[in-house]
Amino acid sequence: MILAALGGVAAAQEGAIVESLETGLPLIAVLPFALILLSIAIFPLFAPHWWEHNRNKAIISALLAVPVAAYLLVVWGPEGREVLDEKIMEYVSFIVLLAALFVISGGIYLQGSFSGTPLVNTVFMAIGAVLANLIGTTGASVLLIRPLMRANRSRQRKVHVIVFFIFVVANCAGLLTPLGDPPLFLGFLKGVPFEWTLRLWPQWLFVNTILLVVFNVWDQIILDREEKERPGSQLEEVMKHEPFRIHGGLNVLFLLGIMLIVLAAGKGVGMGGAEWPYGVKEGLMALMAVGAYLTTHSENRERNAFTFGPIVEVAVLFAGIFVTMAPALVILNAWGQGAREVLGIPFGLSHSWHFFWSTGALSSFLDNAPTYLTFSATAAGLEGVAVGGRFLAAFLERGPEAIRLLTAISCGAVFMGANTYIGNGPNFMVKAIAEENGIKMPSFFGYMLYSAAVLIPVFVVVTLVFFRA
Repeated sequence: MILAALGGVAAAQEGAIVESLETGLPLIAVLPFALILLSIAIFPLFAPHWWEHNRNKAIISALLAVPVAAYLLVVWGPEGREVLDEKIMEYVSFIVLLAALFVISGGIYLQGSFSGTPLVNTVFMAIGAVLANLIGTTGASVLLIRPLMRANRSRQRKVHVIVFFIFVVANCAGLLTPLGDPPLFLGFLKGVPFEWTLRLWPQWLFVNTILLVVFNVWDQIILDREEKERPGSQLEEVMKHEPFRIHGGLNVLFLLGIMLIVLAAGKGVGMGGAEWPYGVKEGLMALMAVGAYLTTHSENRERNAFTFGPIVEVAVLFAGIFVTMAPALVILNAWGQGAREVLGIPFGLSHSWHFFWSTGALSSFLDNAPTYLTFSATAAGLEGVAVGGRFLAAFLERGPEAIRLLTAISCGAVFMGANTYIGNGPNFMVKAIAEENGIKMPSFFGYMLYSAAVLIPVFVVVTLVFFRA
């Protein structure tokens, strides 16, 4: 059906191929992307046993992505190939980083467990909120999610613990450094000073403090309810813990190696400040992952119940997402630059709150890294800064208004990636790890009920406090 639809579009455009991709790409080209999102939402509800096999996810991903790739290559020629190549390279960089952090962190076994009380759970997430800025939201999530689950294994109701972990550690925590979240790293590559994101500490502290307070109250209510419903003292059960001991400490050095590679690539070390050739950074990170895997005792991975299932699930789904999102991002970029209208509506963003919500809304469903770049390029255009090279350095030199807009874009991309499972790579990975350990996580829409109830009101308050202009 999709091949036929896109084939019809191709025929219709044959006579107008001189039109640029940005202005000529039809809105129907976004249909496969919408369908892959719908698949992620619906199949776990109506065909859970069929969907749990990664092979079937790969089939759906391929059925939706291949027609889009063929359409871009056949109909749009070099222009379409350039867009497709860019998305493939972004996907490879994305999955290599995720896989490296997944493999390295999976070899670190934190023996013992802490008490799964509301207070200790909250403190644990707060530690994760700081750690996420040093080893990224992905590294912190993979490293900490298993100890958190062990601490709460005696609890009957613990889904909310994982959901809030995704809210905080996998997303909102990574705002303070370019290492924290991919959008900020892309901004760093485009000229944002490494230390610039530290100025976002008021927003970081405000959002994460609110989320941790809400979680603490929520968790206490749930534990109190369990005390009344179950025999014995649930508090005594969750208070049981064993002393900590770290196994696989060498992997901490491998994590440090990943951090240094990312930092060196961003600063153009060895290249006179210029960007590293594509593949160098990815190859070095892959070597780190292989080195960690080969030098880690298999017992550590066995204790962590480590398998490659979660990263394979992320890889096959995001392969389809990256390809099918390409038309959506092209249309969005052209719309933002004023080169086209969408459904007859011209681009009309100008204030910081516009950029906060627009970047955030699209980061919830599109990859937040290219969405960040799209809106930062648009904001730069409003200030008369040409897009190219390290253009964000020149943009920030324009003064307070530029700083306000980039602050709003950065916060929108990082914070609102928490709104859905696909808003940020670690979200789906944490979900997969939790389900692999027997925790029944909410469906796609079920998770969005949590984010609508908790995150959206927080973001409204953030708007009133920080982005009213």
